[in-house]
Amino acid sequence: MERWQNVERVPAPAIVPEYGGLAGMRVLMTGSVVAAPFAASFMAEHGAEVIHVERPKIGDAFRGQAPVITNSKDGDKQFDLAGPDVAPHEKVSTGWIQEGRNKLSLTLELNLNIPESKDIFLSLIKNCDVWVENMVWVEKLGITESMLFEVNPKLVIAHISGFGRPQFGGVEEECNRPSYDAIGQAESGWMHLNGYEDRAPSLGAMFVNDYVSAMFCVSGILVAYINAQKTGKGQAVDVSQAECMSKCLGDTFVNYFTLGMVKKRAGNKIPIFQPANLFKTKDNYLFIGAFGPAVYNRALQAMDIDTDIYSHKKAGGSREAVNSELGLEVNRLIEEWMLQRTSEEAANHLKSKKVPCGIPRTAEDLANSEHYKKRGNWIQYEDETLGETVTAYGFAPKMSSTPQKVWRGGPRLGQDTDTILRKIVGYSEDEIIALKGKGIID
Repeated sequence: MERWQNVERVPAPAIVPEYGGLAGMRVLMTGSVVAAPFAASFMAEHGAEVIHVERPKIGDAFRGQAPVITNSKDGDKQFDLAGPDVAPHEKVSTGWIQEGRNKLSLTLELNLNIPESKDIFLSLIKNCDVWVENMVWVEKLGITESMLFEVNPKLVIAHISGFGRPQFGGVEEECNRPSYDAIGQAESGWMHLNGYEDRAPSLGAMFVNDYVSAMFCVSGILVAYINAQKTGKGQAVDVSQAECMSKCLGDTFVNYFTLGMVKKRAGNKIPIFQPANLFKTKDNYLFIGAFGPAVYNRALQAMDIDTDIYSHKKAGGSREAVNSELGLEVNRLIEEWMLQRTSEEAANHLKSKKVPCGIPRTAEDLANSEHYKKRGNWIQYEDETLGETVTAYGFAPKMSSTPQKVWRGGPRLGQDTDTILRKIVGYSEDEIIALKGKGIID
């Protein structure tokens, strides 16, 4: 009998503090930049005990994603950019500072052809409610769903990939394609709709596809987890980056199937109603979004534009109205009004008239925003690698009864390996010592 078969389940949390709406859930995560780690981080913020499996000596590539910082030798500064000469244990990426927090780091060579690795991995599966992975070719490591469900029938398995798993359908060659955030943006139809019609499609910034996929992953996990608690039966959740972005395209596909319409890029302008555009001001830009006759009338009246002449029906309520002579004239009048004011002046006036509008804010703007400060969006905690207090973005959404928490910053590589093996898997100190030096956990 293999060792993992005798392992008893240890209730969660066994290592992390108890807090949040997901307290009692344990998640095993064997993924890297960005979707799987962010999905796991989100659950960890809500109290799930998350074990992040990383390769010994290598770790998650997220740790090295630029910019990477280190402790400053200049007494006037806290941090410096870290060059390649700085030792790995003395530097960390700002991305890891933001997204690595609350997780436990276990170093493990995840190849089930190695008996010791198989014992550890299956012992963890037996002790976890959820396994999240974005490695795609897990079968090559000797991991199959049937094996895992035999070990833990209530397990929720979440696969994140570019184009989905063959077991859920599709063309096998497509399912086996490698992918990154930008590939999902391109192949989903999303990139085609971003930018201006007379220019190349635009890439959405900051790995938006990865973050969207992560949130679809979390929603699928929670549905499967709730069902498993009721029925005792787990299931697989198949998260395709491309499909997640396609799901966010609203009426795009219904338009095609009913009308044969292929949507085109429209830049910053929403083409089916107005005012809904990014306007140049005296010093910056301001976006107005005024959907429906009531808001349309408020917006135009706030800018002293006659709504009897430029009615919603004739100048703002449809694609045809927007492109009509009156519609084009309204847009020109708004442009002139904007150019006579700064963004803040225009925004303050429009907000006083209950007109939805927004200035494209920078990180500096938001860092100094009184609203963001009073919402508690900036939180501080100690980074485990640098041993310094860092400021990072807090939580969304806000919870009234089960608030999120950061109980510690992102762990050092392998920081929790011994603790996890001892407290959750039941290894003795001698057994842990015997594993070391073999490239399995260190």
